[in-house]
Amino acid sequence: MRNATIRTLLACGILSPLFYASIDAIGGTRWQHYSWISEEFSRLSAIGAPSRPVLLMLNPFFTVLVVAFGLGVWWAAGQRRALRVIGGALVVWAAVNFAWPQFFPEDLSASVSALTNTMHIVITGVTVASWMLMLALGAFAFGRWFRLYSISEVGILLVFDGVLAGSQASALAAGQPTPWLGLVERVGIYSFYLWMVGLALVLLHAHCDRASIDDVPRRDLARPNQAGEGR
Repeated sequence: MRNATIRTLLACGILSPLFYASIDAIGGTRWQHYSWISEEFSRLSAIGAPSRPVLLMLNPFFTVLVVAFGLGVWWAAGQRRALRVIGGALVVWAAVNFAWPQFFPEDLSASVSALTNTMHIVITGVTVASWMLMLALGAFAFGRWFRLYSISEVGILLVFDGVLAGSQASALAAGQPTPWLGLVERVGIYSFYLWMVGLALVLLHAHCDRASIDDVPRRDLARPNQAGEGR
């Protein structure tokens, strides 16, 4: 029963990115002139945006899925502290993700220095930092292939959510066009969600035979397609 519960919770690591993508798609369709290429995701929940009501309605379900996944990672971790920290970080990030559109949404009619816009920027920075932490811990939790994958994801976030998105920050603050900001931001976001799917699949593989994560050699976790090797 415990293993079945853990597998159900871990499956939420696959469902939550898919649900996020559906929120992105549905929200954009509620705003006639919204551009996924040039406008960031958070604008969909901005004050006065026509997509805000549907975002506020769907976001709690996404939060529940991420919290469930975080708990699944925690319980699947066994004695691996890195995985326990990842599970806890997922839960905290989910709570923050729930709070910012509710209490600190973008206000497109106010200046960047307005409280809600300032807090939105701060929360975005905290979110990216938490992703970096989880990716770094993930690099030490499993074998070589997942380590390399996690490191590559860190590079993607640094380039897209750091360098490329940061280069358009001044234009965004001045209300000028940001022709690629939405695409750049989404590459970073969805790359992290893809990593979540990979983490869920690795942990599900470890539990598909009702094994404890502590009983599975690291080399087996590093090569999930060779299920019988090393057991």
